[in-house]
Amino acid sequence: MTATRNPSNGADETREARAGVWNGNGRRIHLQEVGTRDGLQMEQAFVPTADKIALVDALSAAGLSKIEVTAFVSPTAIPALRDAEIVMREIVRRPGTVYSALVPNVRGAERAIEAHTDELNLVMSASETHNLANLRMARAQSFAALSQVVATAQAAGVAVNVSLSCVFGCPMEGDVAQAQVFGWVQRFADLGVRGITLCDTTGMAYPTQVAQLTAGARAHWPGVDFTLHFHNTRGMGLANVLAAIDAGADRFDASLGGLGGCPYAPGASGNVCSEEIAHALQWMGYDTGVDLSQLIAAAARLPGLIGHDIPSQIVKAGRRLDLHPVPDGFEAIRDRARAREAA
Repeated sequence: MTATRNPSNGADETREARAGVWNGNGRRIHLQEVGTRDGLQMEQAFVPTADKIALVDALSAAGLSKIEVTAFVSPTAIPALRDAEIVMREIVRRPGTVYSALVPNVRGAERAIEAHTDELNLVMSASETHNLANLRMARAQSFAALSQVVATAQAAGVAVNVSLSCVFGCPMEGDVAQAQVFGWVQRFADLGVRGITLCDTTGMAYPTQVAQLTAGARAHWPGVDFTLHFHNTRGMGLANVLAAIDAGADRFDASLGGLGGCPYAPGASGNVCSEEIAHALQWMGYDTGVDLSQLIAAAARLPGLIGHDIPSQIVKAGRRLDLHPVPDGFEAIRDRARAREAA
């Protein structure tokens, strides 16, 4: 952020500018949970339907702005989410939370709409190579198919969000030109889509790139709600979130426990961790609307559901002021130290 000076109060304005992203000052940041879809679809173990429903309900109670509950896809393609209809119908809907689902085509959209999904999330890649590898279609073919899904949703009065993968880089092509990304944003905006997610699918984003692209997108399309979707593959997840906030973003995808990954990024870790991002932003003075204790409790359920440890450092170490008892014999140690001091 550039510091500005005024002859009368230049020092004050400079301090305010320097504070920038570091002082949230109550600014609202919307955290959007994707772990129940993006995370669970990567797991080998099938999480029982009742446990999925209970997990979504716990996330709702924690106050997440949006929850991507599931995906209405072929059960052969993603068997972990084969219970999509039941889960979406039986969760407890919290007023103020949007319940979303990924849909790949018109049939998936029809299933999601029948299950009373609030928002349909559509996916294609800004990279031609990644789109072919991931979706088995060229980008133009994906756009044509998704245009039909958009029309289906609009006819039913259901909101649409489009997630553009590999916006910050493709693991097979390298950098993806900003003009190329913005060209696809414009095409979906022309269809009337008002929610677009800029996805760092394989964890290739870095903060200066994030700030530039976020600021440019917001300037070009002020009527679009942009979400940022980061992975922590190279340890830059939180830094990228802060860079996007500094550029004006206020909506972020995150995954409970840090679950997730990508089959086209060997060694890739999961999405940025919901409870870690909420913890950091709350200490910086942002309003996430999240009950952090309930969110951490929900994350702590995960190892028992998926059968292995999770990346979350907050679940392992606790919150910043979750204090620990003094060591055994502390009083004697203190007394000896005071005796030496008095001698």
